[in-house]
Amino acid sequence: MIIRAEKPSDYKEVYNLIKEAFQDEEHTDHKEQDLVCKLRKSDNFIPELSLVAEKDGKILGHILFTTILVNTETLLALAPVAVLNANKKTGIGSALINEGHKIAEQLGHKGIVVLGHEQYYPRFGYSISEKYRITPPFDVPKENFMVKELYKDSLLNIQGVVVYAKEFLD
Repeated sequence: MIIRAEKPSDYKEVYNLIKEAFQDEEHTDHKEQDLVCKLRKSDNFIPELSLVAEKDGKILGHILFTTILVNTETLLALAPVAVLNANKKTGIGSALINEGHKIAEQLGHKGIVVLGHEQYYPRFGYSISEKYRITPPFDVPKENFMVKELYKDSLLNIQGVVVYAKEFLD
């Protein structure tokens, strides 16, 4: 399996992959695939952080990181991460997340927020956002809104409410 930057020629396959990956999920509006399409066209899109996991010419997973603001600081949001149902629990999501973190750090980003499962994301270094004084712009259970510091003390002087790309709020 290789992890690489998504190409425009992947868009249709990625759209269908995301739609399938979220079709049976409980806590979703089932529009993640449309969100990704909108985010690709936004100023918050970073092509190097739209990644796919590919094996034998087939895309098995996708992850997207886009820019957000916390006061005047630019951070990243991880959303969504998707793996084909037949390939879930095989390490593809973990590989995408880890590679995304590595690239984000190489690009000079300081941290990442995620709204996600409180038992999944801590294994990647995410912790409750209130620890960093970074808060969501909407009401969510505190254990589901998490932040990852990309290097030691990178978020030390950053605090405030997250401002997502407007596409998240459409």
